[in-house]
Formats: sequence, C-alpha cells, structure tokens
Amino acid sequence: MAERGGAVAALAARMREGTPLVSAWCGIPEPAVAGLLAAEPGFDAITLDMQHGGFDEAAVARTVPLVAARGKPTLARVPVAAFNTVSRVLDAGVSAVIAPMVNSAEEAAMLATFAKYPPLGARSWGPLPALALSGLGGDHYLKEANGFCLTLAMVETREALDAVDAILAVEGIDGIFIGPSDLSIALSGGAALDPGGSVVRAALDHAKARARAAGKRIGVYAHSPARGRENVQEGFDLVALMGDGALLRLGAQAALNEVRG
Repeated sequence: MAERGGAVAALAARMREGTPLVSAWCGIPEPAVAGLLAAEPGFDAITLDMQHGGFDEAAVARTVPLVAARGKPTLARVPVAAFNTVSRVLDAGVSAVIAPMVNSAEEAAMLATFAKYPPLGARSWGPLPALALSGLGGDHYLKEANGFCLTLAMVETREALDAVDAILAVEGIDGIFIGPSDLSIALSGGAALDPGGSVVRAALDHAKARARAAGKRIGVYAHSPARGRENVQEGFDLVALMGDGALLRLGAQAALNEVRG
C-alpha cells in the first residue's frame, strides 16, 4: 500500500514494484460483492465494469469505499467514448480508468484530457470523495494525482493494434489494456470468438513489447484461471481475472461437486 494517498494511490505504487497484479472483475452492481472479493488476500485490486456490467456512477461511488477499507485500489472501465464519466469516477476515488475502444492517438489524447489535471489535461476540480479516501490535502492531491490516477486505453481492434505506438506515445496515457475477446473478433473479421487463440496471443506479445519499449504499463483480461496464470507468468502488469458471475459459478460448482461427490 502506498505511504501517501492510501488505497487511491496504491495501484500506481504497486505497479512501480514490477510484480504482476491480479484484479477481480465485477459487473454485479452490489457493493458487498466487490467488498467480499477485496477481502480475498490474493486479489490486489478490484475492477468495476461500467461498459458491459451493471455499474453506473452511483454504484461506483458506493463501492469504492468498501474496497478501500481493505486497503486496495479500485479501477473502473467506463462505457465506450464516455470520456465525460472519467473525471467523475476519479473524483469518487478510483485509482485507474480503463477506456474501451480507443483506436487512435487522437482518442487517447481525449481520454487523457478528461483524466489528468493541467498541464497534462483539463480535468476539473471536485475530488471530494477521493480526497477523503486518500488522506491528502487539496494541494497535495492536485500535485500528485496525475501520477497515481492512471489512464489505460483499451486495445481491442485492428485499428488500435496498428496505432499502438502512437497511443502509447500520448502524454497522459499511462498504459494500455487488452480485451482478448473483442480483439479476437476484430482480427478474425467477426468469424470467431477465440480469446486464447494463437492470433490473439501473438497480438498480446506484440502489444506487450510495444508497451515495454514505451516504458508504460499493460494489463489484460483473463477469461479463465489457467489463462490468468499464463498472463502472470508472461509478465503483464495487471491481470483482470474473469468476472464476479463466473467466479460465483466456479465456487458453486466446486461446493456442489464436494457435496454430491
């Protein structure tokens, strides 16, 4: 956990250590679910899905304090092109924003504009919940927030993969996040959903190499525990493990198998 900034700054601090972090992925907009997952020692962070999950701004605001109470950071994936949501979830105390379908340097720059304070961006002032969770005074938060409020642009299309160097070069973009399922659909021209296939694996290797060359971070969504383990071994900075619904099913199946033999 970060010495300054509490759970709000913890993600950036942990990433600087260079050890892959594992996040739970939550789409069920019930704060208690994220709170229970945050209590698991193996999870380093919690990611709330506003794109395909049920989270809205109000649910994010209610959930972040429960995760922070466990000393862990929260990330939020905002809806497609909903850059106006970025500053609001950062104000609520999330440590990083994941923005889907960022396909160009221009779109990445727009993301950075909403996520960073001047001179990097144009984020407006009003982070009252984040201030309370961070324990920082206003001046200190303003000076340090651009460093610990991270912006991750999702690379999940052929256009984004082709533009990955330009996206990574945008000042105010801290890294990229790969969505293997959408990437598999895009690279196959809509012919297949194959997030663990060889084409997607090659694309992941390429994206990771470009992120390393740029000195920036890379995260990835893992659709299974086995794939998550591989992603950790491959050295991704952040591995988002499945979804809360899938984790619930796995736990139920394991318990039922034990009961029924």
